[in-house]
Amino acid sequence: MPEVDAIQVQNLTKTFGGQKAVNNISFAIPKGRIVGLLGGNGAGKTTTLSMLVGVLLPSSGSITITGIDMLKDRHRALSRMNFSSPYVDLPQRLTVRENLTVFSHLYNVPRYKQRIDELAEELDLKSFLDKPYGNLSAGQKTRVSLAKSLINTPDILLLDEPTASLDPDTADWIRNFFVCYQQTTKATILLASHNMQEVERICADIIVMKKGEIADEGTPDGLIAKYGRDNLEEVFLHIARTEIIYDK
Repeated sequence: MPEVDAIQVQNLTKTFGGQKAVNNISFAIPKGRIVGLLGGNGAGKTTTLSMLVGVLLPSSGSITITGIDMLKDRHRALSRMNFSSPYVDLPQRLTVRENLTVFSHLYNVPRYKQRIDELAEELDLKSFLDKPYGNLSAGQKTRVSLAKSLINTPDILLLDEPTASLDPDTADWIRNFFVCYQQTTKATILLASHNMQEVERICADIIVMKKGEIADEGTPDGLIAKYGRDNLEEVFLHIARTEIIYDK
C-alpha cells in the first residue's frame, strides 16, 4: 500500500462575509518533507494554516492529517500536530515554565517536567525559564513559542513566519534548529514565510498562493528554472505582479 500523505487538502474553501479568503485549493504533502507556503499579504496563507490546525472551520472541502479526517476526528489529528507563530502570544503573566506546563497538560505529555527540561536545554531557555513571558525579548519569545510547538514532539509542525522580526543570527539559529529537528524526528514541516532565502534554503517543495488560490508549486530549483529567474525571490515577485494564475 502507498504511504499516506502527512497532509492532504481537497477543494478547501473559506469564506468571510461573502469574500473567499481561500478558494478551492488542493494539495498533498508527503511525510517527512519541509514545504514552504508562500504568498503576499492577503494570499490566504494564514487562513489555510488556521484551518489545518483547527482554529477555523472550512466553508467547504476536506483536510486529512496522516489519514485522519480533521472535520470528523479533529482531536485525534491535533494530538499529532502543533503550531508556532510570533503573532500568537502566550499568557503574559505566566512564567515560561508555567506556560509550557499548561500546554503539556493540554497535550497529555507524559513526564512533562522532563520534556520541559529537555526543551529548555535544546532551545537555551534555562536563564529565563522562571521569568514572566511578558518580560522577554522578541527573540526569547520566539524560542518559547517554538518550545510550545514542540512540547508534544509533533509529527506535523505548522510554522507561520517563525523568524519574523528576529535579528539575522537568531533567525539563522532557528532555521538550523528546524532542519535538525526534521532530520532527527522525520517530522513534516509546513512553513509559511515571506523570507525567500529562508524558504529556498530549507524547503524541499514550495506552494505559492495568490488571492486565495494556488498559483504554482514545485521545488525551489524547478520553479527558478521554470520562470527563468536567478532566485526564488524573483520568482515570487514575478507571480505576485502577474494577474493570471499559472498552470502547474
